[in-house]
Amino acid sequence: MFLLENFIQAIAFTLDSLLSIYFWIVLISALLSWVNPDPRNPIVRFLYGVTEPVLYHIRRRLPFVVAGGFDLSPLVLMIGIQFTRMLVVKSLFDLSLRVGGISGHLHGV
Repeated sequence: MFLLENFIQAIAFTLDSLLSIYFWIVLISALLSWVNPDPRNPIVRFLYGVTEPVLYHIRRRLPFVVAGGFDLSPLVLMIGIQFTRMLVVKSLFDLSLRVGGISGHLHGV
């Protein structure tokens, strides 16, 4: 069962890392939008290419996040990322501990 425990932990760690990286990408992209960078810059194009599809869906489903000239969709996305990290990733880590506890209990450890 240790293989299953390690597999679940690996999934949780990888998901946590990817969500953390995406959080920072969204934050940097939002900060860049304040200074109006050169849209031909490859870094800017990458950041917007990775974030805009998700932000577009948030704006379309929650039109009230754009109010008074302020686009709060990056904030909504960052809160969603943190919520996912706290709920899904923590649940996966807890599940791996239970799997490890069950296997240890079955073997008399």
